[in-house]
Amino acid sequence: MPLAQLENIMRLFRGSELDEAGRKELVREALVMALSRATIADTNIAHIEVKTVQRIIKERTGEEVSEKDIRVAALSDLYKEATLEKYLAKVRSKIGTEDCKMIVGALAEVIKIDEKVSPFEVEFFNSVAGALGMSHADCAGLIE
Repeated sequence: MPLAQLENIMRLFRGSELDEAGRKELVREALVMALSRATIADTNIAHIEVKTVQRIIKERTGEEVSEKDIRVAALSDLYKEATLEKYLAKVRSKIGTEDCKMIVGALAEVIKIDEKVSPFEVEFFNSVAGALGMSHADCAGLIE
């Protein structure tokens, strides 16, 4: 399944229950959504950000993701129906706190990779962290 389809997130929004395999896929899809959208948070898709997203997804999930899938997920038609924050808030109830922390940590890594963080990226990070129910202390790694 191409990552851009985000099948489990769509199932969740339709009210379907997910088994453990579906929950793992849900975490992967939420990671792809958040990181892909981060590449356009400042309206400029930087090549280094896309490469970082690819590396992080490979490290965290063991799966390869194409640059095309990242760009498609970043600009997906899904966002016409609901915001990323709405999708992530729904996902939050089905995944663990550790998964949420992993997504937020990976997001910070993508945002900081080009060594300049725009106000748009800060706003995006805060909205994702909030949607995932992460406090400032969670994001700073102060709470285990």
